[in-house]
Amino acid sequence: MTGIAAPRMRGGPMPSPAPSDRLTHVELTWVEKQIEYWIRFGRHAQETILDCRRRVLSFRPDTIFAFVRWASNDFGTIISRIDIVRAVEPGQPYQTLPFVRPGGDILLKIESWPKVERVLQLADAIEALKLDPADAAPDYWRHVHNRLTAGHEPRTYTRDQHQAWLKRRRIAP
Repeated sequence: MTGIAAPRMRGGPMPSPAPSDRLTHVELTWVEKQIEYWIRFGRHAQETILDCRRRVLSFRPDTIFAFVRWASNDFGTIISRIDIVRAVEPGQPYQTLPFVRPGGDILLKIESWPKVERVLQLADAIEALKLDPADAAPDYWRHVHNRLTAGHEPRTYTRDQHQAWLKRRRIAP
Protein backbone atom coordinates (compact mmCIF):
# COMPACT_ATOMS: atom_id res chain seq x y z
CA MET A 1 0.00 0.00 0.00
CA THR A 2 1.40 3.38 -0.99
CA GLY A 3 0.49 6.61 0.79
CA ILE A 4 1.06 10.19 -0.22
CA ALA A 5 3.75 12.19 1.52
CA ALA A 6 3.20 15.70 2.78
CA PRO A 7 3.57 18.37 0.08
CA ARG A 8 7.13 19.48 -0.60
CA MET A 9 8.32 22.99 -1.29
CA ARG A 10 8.96 22.10 -4.95
CA GLY A 11 6.68 19.99 -7.06
CA GLY A 12 4.14 18.80 -4.50
CA PRO A 13 3.91 15.35 -2.96
CA MET A 14 5.96 12.34 -3.92
CA PRO A 15 4.60 8.89 -3.12
CA SER A 16 5.69 7.71 0.33
CA PRO A 17 7.99 4.72 0.23
CA ALA A 18 6.77 1.46 1.68
CA PRO A 19 8.66 0.51 4.87
CA SER A 20 10.60 -2.14 2.93
CA ASP A 21 11.20 0.09 -0.10
CA ARG A 22 14.80 -0.42 -1.24
CA LEU A 23 14.48 1.80 -4.31
CA THR A 24 15.91 5.22 -5.06
CA HIS A 25 13.21 7.54 -6.39
CA VAL A 26 13.88 10.38 -8.84
CA GLU A 27 11.22 12.99 -9.54
CA LEU A 28 11.25 14.18 -13.15
CA THR A 29 9.51 17.30 -14.40
CA TRP A 30 9.02 18.40 -18.00
CA VAL A 31 7.63 21.84 -18.84
CA GLU A 32 8.90 22.45 -22.38
CA LYS A 33 11.64 25.12 -22.52
CA GLN A 34 11.19 25.98 -18.81
CA ILE A 35 12.00 22.98 -16.60
CA GLU A 36 13.38 19.81 -18.11
CA TYR A 37 14.51 17.12 -15.64
CA TRP A 38 15.23 13.78 -17.29
CA ILE A 39 17.21 10.56 -17.07
CA ARG A 40 19.90 10.22 -19.75
CA PHE A 41 20.71 6.58 -18.94
CA GLY A 42 19.97 3.98 -16.29
CA ARG A 43 17.51 1.10 -16.01
CA HIS A 44 14.57 2.00 -13.81
CA ALA A 45 12.61 -0.63 -11.87
CA GLN A 46 9.32 1.22 -11.80
CA GLU A 47 7.61 4.39 -12.95
CA THR A 48 4.89 6.39 -11.19
CA ILE A 49 3.11 9.09 -13.16
CA LEU A 50 2.14 11.97 -10.86
CA ASP A 51 0.50 14.20 -13.48
CA CYS A 52 0.98 15.24 -17.11
CA ARG A 53 4.27 17.00 -16.30
CA ARG A 54 5.76 14.94 -13.49
CA ARG A 55 6.68 11.33 -12.91
CA VAL A 56 8.90 9.36 -10.57
CA LEU A 57 11.38 6.77 -11.79
CA SER A 58 12.66 4.31 -9.20
CA PHE A 59 16.00 2.48 -9.34
CA ARG A 60 17.20 -0.68 -7.59
CA PRO A 61 20.33 -0.57 -5.40
CA ASP A 62 23.64 -0.48 -7.32
CA THR A 63 21.94 0.86 -10.47
CA ILE A 64 23.81 3.76 -12.03
CA PHE A 65 21.81 6.53 -13.69
CA ALA A 66 22.39 10.00 -15.12
CA PHE A 67 20.00 12.71 -13.93
CA VAL A 68 19.96 15.87 -16.08
CA ARG A 69 18.40 19.11 -14.82
CA TRP A 70 17.91 22.13 -17.03
CA ALA A 71 15.75 25.20 -16.34
CA SER A 72 15.37 28.68 -17.79
CA ASN A 73 13.52 31.93 -17.22
CA ASP A 74 12.89 35.02 -19.34
CA PHE A 75 16.60 35.86 -19.29
CA GLY A 76 17.97 32.45 -20.30
CA THR A 77 19.28 29.29 -18.70
CA ILE A 78 19.34 29.35 -14.90
CA ILE A 79 20.49 25.78 -14.25
CA SER A 80 22.23 23.20 -16.37
CA ARG A 81 23.45 20.19 -14.46
CA ILE A 82 24.10 16.47 -14.73
CA ASP A 83 24.60 14.07 -11.86
CA ILE A 84 25.63 10.46 -12.31
CA VAL A 85 24.47 8.55 -9.28
CA ARG A 86 24.67 5.01 -7.95
CA ALA A 87 21.51 3.99 -6.09
CA VAL A 88 22.40 2.67 -2.62
CA GLU A 89 21.16 -0.14 -0.40
CA PRO A 90 19.16 0.89 2.67
CA GLY A 91 21.59 1.59 5.52
CA GLN A 92 24.48 2.50 3.22
CA PRO A 93 25.84 6.04 3.45
CA TYR A 94 24.64 8.39 0.73
CA GLN A 95 24.75 12.00 -0.40
CA THR A 96 21.57 13.99 -0.78
CA LEU A 97 20.53 15.44 -4.09
CA PRO A 98 17.46 17.52 -4.98
CA PHE A 99 14.60 15.42 -6.41
CA VAL A 100 16.36 12.15 -5.49
CA ARG A 101 15.05 10.25 -2.48
CA PRO A 102 16.76 9.24 -0.30
CA GLY A 103 19.94 10.17 -2.20
CA GLY A 104 22.79 8.14 -3.61
CA ASP A 105 26.49 7.74 -4.20
CA ILE A 106 27.24 10.72 -6.46
CA LEU A 107 29.89 9.65 -8.98
CA LEU A 108 29.80 12.83 -11.06
CA LYS A 109 28.36 16.28 -10.43
CA ILE A 110 28.81 18.80 -13.25
CA GLU A 111 27.28 22.25 -13.83
CA SER A 112 27.25 24.59 -16.88
CA TRP A 113 25.98 23.59 -20.28
CA PRO A 114 29.36 23.16 -22.05
CA LYS A 115 30.51 20.66 -19.39
CA VAL A 116 27.10 18.94 -19.24
CA GLU A 117 27.19 18.61 -23.01
CA ARG A 118 30.67 17.08 -22.79
CA VAL A 119 29.41 14.43 -20.34
CA LEU A 120 26.51 13.66 -22.70
CA GLN A 121 29.02 13.27 -25.55
CA LEU A 122 31.07 10.85 -23.43
CA ALA A 123 27.91 8.81 -22.76
CA ASP A 124 27.26 8.78 -26.52
CA ALA A 125 30.84 7.55 -27.09
CA ILE A 126 30.28 4.66 -24.66
CA GLU A 127 27.09 3.76 -26.52
CA ALA A 128 29.06 3.83 -29.78
CA LEU A 129 31.11 0.96 -28.28
CA LYS A 130 27.78 -0.94 -27.99
CA LEU A 131 27.91 -0.58 -24.19
CA ASP A 132 25.34 0.94 -21.85
CA PRO A 133 26.80 3.96 -19.99
CA ALA A 134 24.99 2.65 -16.87
CA ASP A 135 27.29 -0.39 -17.02
CA ALA A 136 30.51 1.63 -17.28
CA ALA A 137 32.94 1.47 -14.36
CA PRO A 138 31.92 3.89 -11.58
CA ASP A 139 35.57 4.97 -11.38
CA TYR A 140 35.32 6.21 -14.95
CA TRP A 141 32.52 8.63 -14.02
CA ARG A 142 34.59 9.83 -11.04
CA HIS A 143 37.51 10.37 -13.43
CA VAL A 144 35.28 12.42 -15.77
CA HIS A 145 34.05 14.51 -12.83
CA ASN A 146 37.59 15.23 -11.62
CA ARG A 147 38.99 16.06 -15.06
CA LEU A 148 36.13 18.37 -16.08
CA THR A 149 36.14 20.09 -12.68
CA ALA A 150 39.86 20.78 -13.14
CA GLY A 151 39.29 22.06 -16.68
CA HIS A 152 40.99 19.10 -18.37
CA GLU A 153 39.75 16.72 -21.03
CA PRO A 154 38.77 13.28 -19.67
CA ARG A 155 40.08 10.11 -21.24
CA THR A 156 37.59 8.16 -23.33
CA TYR A 157 36.19 4.89 -22.02
CA THR A 158 37.56 1.81 -23.78
CA ARG A 159 36.47 -1.79 -24.22
CA ASP A 160 39.64 -2.91 -22.40
CA GLN A 161 38.77 -0.68 -19.46
CA HIS A 162 35.25 -2.11 -19.46
CA GLN A 163 36.49 -5.72 -19.54
CA ALA A 164 38.82 -4.97 -16.61
CA TRP A 165 35.86 -3.50 -14.68
CA LEU A 166 33.72 -6.58 -15.36
CA LYS A 167 36.52 -8.91 -14.16
CA ARG A 168 37.15 -6.82 -11.04
CA ARG A 169 33.41 -6.82 -10.25
CA ARG A 170 33.30 -10.63 -10.50
CA ILE A 171 36.08 -11.19 -7.96
CA ALA A 172 35.25 -8.38 -5.49
CA PRO A 173 32.01 -8.39 -3.52
